[in-house]
Amino acid sequence: MTPAHDHTPHHGGSHGRHQEHDDSGQAEILDLDAEVLAEHIASITAWLPLKVEPRQIVDLGCGTGAGTFALLEGFPEVHVTAVDASVGHLRRLREKACARGVSDRVRTVQADLDTSPWPDLGTPDLVWASASMHHMAHPGRALRSVHELLAPGGLFAVVELDGFPRFLPADAPEGRPGLEERAHRATDSFHAEHVPHRGADWGPMLAAAGFIVEDERTVTVDIEGDIEGDRNEAIGRYAHRSLQRLRGAAAPALSPEDLAALDELLDADSPHSILRRDDLAVRTERTVWAARRT
Repeated sequence: MTPAHDHTPHHGGSHGRHQEHDDSGQAEILDLDAEVLAEHIASITAWLPLKVEPRQIVDLGCGTGAGTFALLEGFPEVHVTAVDASVGHLRRLREKACARGVSDRVRTVQADLDTSPWPDLGTPDLVWASASMHHMAHPGRALRSVHELLAPGGLFAVVELDGFPRFLPADAPEGRPGLEERAHRATDSFHAEHVPHRGADWGPMLAAAGFIVEDERTVTVDIEGDIEGDRNEAIGRYAHRSLQRLRGAAAPALSPEDLAALDELLDADSPHSILRRDDLAVRTERTVWAARRT
């Protein structure tokens, strides 16, 4: 499962040196997202209204494999075809599969899902798309392609974060309360231009593509650190990398004072670094649509 970090393309684009560097930064966030949100990912896979246990699954926009590995763990007999445009993400996914001893159950396919026709992805019983559909330039066409891809009676699970996760308490940082919310508001025009389908209601679009939407649920994510500190450390790294990427899009619209406060949070050597805080949490909502091909 991939998060809704929309400061770079997720499923398309070139793969030059800049793209490889950008992929590396995004891959780290995706790995941290998988680590911190593992229980929530597992709860969603367990909730899916499946009539029979799937044998073949396609993970569209798989990133570095959060959804792929949750599905492999949830369904011990399943094989997953993991699809992404990023060569670097797929390489990282294969390395993880080898390390976990499940490489024989994973096939990776490099593809830009905005191109047509799609590559041969088999005839899956379940298609999983987490934080990837909103990146599509032509989501209606992509949904129709999934409908054609699925086996009759197969299920399509669309999972979307309702927004970028929040990490800081409302009164933080000191002297600049509300900084995190202002930084997010500063990216609204960027997102409206580059990812206009973020936050969309996928139910009507799924119905228009021929699916029957069987269920929809919204899962509240509110994860706080633990006493031992292991989760604190992971949340700190997740927040640090996420806010670094947010800064890139928000900087032109932030006041000099807010930008200076944000930079202090992101400075690993600062006594006020976000990596040193023990009051972080991960707060967001995740909506899931389960749609059936008749």
